[in-house]
This record gives sequence, C-alpha cells and structure tokens, in this order.
Amino acid sequence: MTPGTQLAFLNVAHFLCHYFLLIFPTAVIAIAADWGLSYGAALALGTPLYVIFALATLPAGWLGDHWDGQRLIGLSFFGLGAASLFIAFAADDLWLMVGLGALGLFAAIYHPVGLAMVTRLSDRPGHALAVNGVYGNLGLAAAALATGLLADAFGWRSAFLVPGLVVLVVGLVHLMTVRRHDASARPSHQAKGPDTVAVPRAIQIRVVAVILLAALFSGVIFNGVTISLPKLFDERLGAIAPTLTGVGGYTTLVFAVAAFAQLPVGNLLDRVGGRPVMIALYVLIAATLALLSQAFGWLAVPGALVVVTFMFAGLPITGWLLGRYVASSWRSRAFAAEYVLSLGMASAIVPAIALLHENGYGFDSQYLLFALSAGVVVLGAAALPRAATLMRASLQAKATISPPAPAPSSRT
Repeated sequence: MTPGTQLAFLNVAHFLCHYFLLIFPTAVIAIAADWGLSYGAALALGTPLYVIFALATLPAGWLGDHWDGQRLIGLSFFGLGAASLFIAFAADDLWLMVGLGALGLFAAIYHPVGLAMVTRLSDRPGHALAVNGVYGNLGLAAAALATGLLADAFGWRSAFLVPGLVVLVVGLVHLMTVRRHDASARPSHQAKGPDTVAVPRAIQIRVVAVILLAALFSGVIFNGVTISLPKLFDERLGAIAPTLTGVGGYTTLVFAVAAFAQLPVGNLLDRVGGRPVMIALYVLIAATLALLSQAFGWLAVPGALVVVTFMFAGLPITGWLLGRYVASSWRSRAFAAEYVLSLGMASAIVPAIALLHENGYGFDSQYLLFALSAGVVVLGAAALPRAATLMRASLQAKATISPPAPAPSSRT
C-alpha cells in the first residue's frame, strides 16, 4: 500500500475517531430528556467511554510498535461500528455504559498507532500531522450537527445507529484494500520520514517531561471544552438555539471554522520549532478562555470560535516534538504515554463537569479553571530548549558518534 493510500485511510480514521467520541456529549441532552435524568446524571453515564479510552491507549501503543498498524486501524473501524450499534439498542443505563466503554476501547487505537504512522510516512511531519488533525477536527464538527439532526428527527438512538453502519462499510473497504495489497505480493512502499534529531539524554528527558505536563493540562482544556460546548450553547444561547439541532449546528460551526487552524501551525513548526509556537498559542488560549467564561447570548458563539481555533491550532505541537526527538522504534509507545495522561484527564473531566454542574458551579467557573490550565502549559513550554540549543546539542551528539574523517594522504 502506497504512503498516499495509507495516509488517506489514517485521515479517515482520525475523522471517525473524533466523530464517535463527540456523539455522546451532544446526544446526552436528548438522553437526559428521554430517560428523565438531569444533565449531570446523564453525562456521568459517559464516564466508561473516557476511562477506557484512556486506559486502552498504552496497550494500543505497544501493539502499534509490535504489529501491523494498518490492521490495527482496520480493527478500530469494525470495533467502532459494532459498539455504536450496541449503544443504539441499549435497553437501560447499564447497557448504555457497556456500549460506551466498548466505543472507548476501539477509539483508543487511533492516536498512538495512527499518529506514529503519520510521522513515519511523511518527510514533512508538521504538515502531515496538521492535515491529519484537520480531519479529526472535522469529525468533531460533523458529529455535533449530525447528532442533533438525527436525534431531533428520529431519536437519539439513530445518532449511533446510522454512523455505526457507515463505519462498518468503511471497514470493509479498508479490509479489501489491505487484502488486495497482500495478494499482489509487492514490496510495501514506505516513505522515509525525517531523521530523529540526536540530542543528549538530559535534553530528551526535559522535552518529554514538558510533553507529559502539556498532555495533562491541555487534556483538561481540550476535553473540557469539546465535551461541555454543546451544553454551554444550550444554556447561553436561549432562544437563538431552542432545539438540539440548533445547539449542534452552532457547535459544528465553531468546530468546522476552527478545524483548519492546524495547517499554518504545522508549517510553522517545521520552520521555527515547537517552543515559540507553543508559548504564543497557550497564552492566547488562556486569555480567550477567561473571556469566554463571561460571554453570554450571541457573544458566546464568536467567543467559543476564537477559543477553539487557538485550541485546535496547538494540537500538532506535542506530536511534532515526539516525531522530531523520539526514535521511531518506540514512537507509538511515546505517543501512547502522552495520550494516557491526556485522555486520563478526559476520563476525569466528565464526572468533574457533571459534579460541578450539579453543585451550582457553572461554566463561568469551569472555564476559568481551563484558563489556569493553559497558564500551566505556558510555564512548561518555557522550559523547552531553544532551537539553537537543540541544534548545537544535535551537532555535538553527532560529532561524538561519528568518527572523524581520515585525513587525505599526501602525494609527493
């Protein structure tokens, strides 16, 4: 399978991963009404989705380093489809939670496996990660609107049933493509990714430490905003969006417009490095989250749009750092460690939002906490080595590894 075909399937897989993760945060509004639950009680039913999504990431990364990545991606297609159909026919809250847990299990495959494959298949990892990230963002955008439309027209179960059938078809197409490639018995086409920069162990540890710190606190921001945004609009737009379709439509508008913010950032990373980009973006994220916490009525829409644009723009940074400074032989596990922390915060943020909301702490307070989290990421990013320091360290490391070239022999 050519690198272009592999990247195309990885882009589709990223789209579907995020699509299925955002069905529940939108559908939960209809589930709460259908089952006579409060928003907080209904949202808490989604805890298994995010807990298992986080816990399964590390073993998925191990599999990604030891097994064929394309077959794992195919497994995720079929698993997402089967889990979604199970949820559509769930009879009570227990079976709903079981289905959501299964959805999290198969969604966990993509990030450690797929992102590592993207960095290996492209010689411009910043650009490739940004393009791949756009597909993930569009998955978020599509889920909000499609879920609202399906839930209003046919009930919340259809919001899981229809995409479940679609992803099973995608899985079949992927399976036939892989088998056709295997049957041809041709050598696999592999693009040569960029060389990993050789730097001393102390600098590598510092870079990884910053990435893990960012994973924790950016996980709070990203998952907190994406999960709560439909309910934020439900509360603050009032007559502007009186139905779930309207809420989903505004959520989709925000995600869709912001989806392409990663493209210029990906190119910028390849040109100037991660430290200045990371600091600038998270300063902006902190400031705009603080403003959004106080935005009501129609002001909530442009406020959310600015926040999500900066938030999406920052997504390729840690992947770029890992792809640049971590050897490909264990890169899937490195991605998995990052996502375990990030998604671990996602699993914690769902019950936290539910608990805070139930006890009278609305999104004005919660979004200020997200802004503080962005401030912590800024402090961590300031500890990243500067590009010049990394270049000097790389040259020194190469000099210690490579023996000096022999002097030319003199001729008389």
